[in-house]
Amino acid sequence: MHTELIIAKLVVVVLGFLIALQAYRSYRRGNGQPMLYVAIGFVFISLGSVIEGILFELEVMSIYQAGAIQTGIVAIGMLFVLYSLYGGSMRYKIVLGEGDRK
Repeated sequence: MHTELIIAKLVVVVLGFLIALQAYRSYRRGNGQPMLYVAIGFVFISLGSVIEGILFELEVMSIYQAGAIQTGIVAIGMLFVLYSLYGGSMRYKIVLGEGDRK
């Protein structure tokens, strides 16, 4: 089972990096700053998907500590993706009431 898990994790990393590469290429073609944030987010998510196993296998830390590190890295990646979706398009409108207009 250990070998199958390693293979599955490698597939996830490769897919994540391919998504990041395509998002970066899209950014370079001029499709907007949000694509750069998508690329950065998927790099973090991809690395986070394997960091727990690496830290635990190398006996650097316990499974709980490694899991906490993984969760933090994946969360940072998701924040980048979320920012790419909402960050650049967040515009605030000031709506004046009838009595406030001059």
